[in-house]
Amino acid sequence: MQVLATTFSSGAQVAADRLREVPTEFWVKIGLGVVVIIATVILLRKIAKVNKAFLAVGVCLFLSIVGFNWIYERSEPSWASPAVSWLAGFFPSKGKVEAKPATTPPVMAKKPKG
Repeated sequence: MQVLATTFSSGAQVAADRLREVPTEFWVKIGLGVVVIIATVILLRKIAKVNKAFLAVGVCLFLSIVGFNWIYERSEPSWASPAVSWLAGFFPSKGKVEAKPATTPPVMAKKPKG
């Protein structure tokens, strides 16, 4: 029994030593990942309680704004390029702005009274 206890304690020391060698940056990333997962679960639970009509309107509004921005700016991700290229034919896009030459309006001559 004492052999088992000695083996277990030396194994725990080795594991603790190996954990100390792990960079702090790794632990920060793991901690942030856990916080993000917890925040996502809380957010999804809050969204589940929202009226579905308001949720649908909000999602449609968000997707429309993002989609029209992609079409106008042509800043879409590569996976969305085929759909955005097709839709860009129906909606205005930023494109190149060309300056038109300045023209002066014609002067209206006043008619003499009389």
